[in-house]
Amino acid sequence: MHTDDEVRSRKQAKVCVQVQAMHSSYDRLRAAWREVDRLGFDSLWVPDHFFPWAGDEKGTNLEAWTLLAAMGAETSTPTLGTLVSAYAYRNADLMAETERENIRESTLEGLETAARKGKHGGRPPVITDDMLHTVLRRRAKGESVEQIQPDMIIPTGKRKGQSPSVASIYRALAEHAKLEAYPEAIEAAHADFGALQNSEVPGARPCRS
Repeated sequence: MHTDDEVRSRKQAKVCVQVQAMHSSYDRLRAAWREVDRLGFDSLWVPDHFFPWAGDEKGTNLEAWTLLAAMGAETSTPTLGTLVSAYAYRNADLMAETERENIRESTLEGLETAARKGKHGGRPPVITDDMLHTVLRRRAKGESVEQIQPDMIIPTGKRKGQSPSVASIYRALAEHAKLEAYPEAIEAAHADFGALQNSEVPGARPCRS
């Protein structure tokens, strides 16, 4: 048996909806979005295709990024997004700017969530900087994460002396890649968080030309 507190402390499942944009009309899609919003689903997604992938290949298929703006105008609660974004036919600078903004917003959200829980420094990472450097060096020599993982030992904390999971190493590599690609996005999030802590409103950030 689980206590009420234990049940409440568990993460709630999130329910997402995908709405097909092919062989449809804007009015039908708008009605579907409004219903998704009314029912309280967590997120709403649309495929990124220029042409229908099933049925009549010359049929109607509404463009994904344009639909995102329309979805935002018709809904108030769900997170919106494309299942993928096909970078081959997108503006590379715009996609990079969008990714920077996403990283800034997600970092800021994490800082705010931690602050509400009274945590300002974060918990020690399972993968330390020294461990990450070792992983990067061995990966550069052609070793896989699965080969490296058994040799990694967590130096501190509850799991001291154990090896981190393969998933933890992949997460650390992904975070490192983000920081390497968009360091200014991380810095901007910390600057905005500092402004919020000082009751200042962060200003709008211009897009890069």
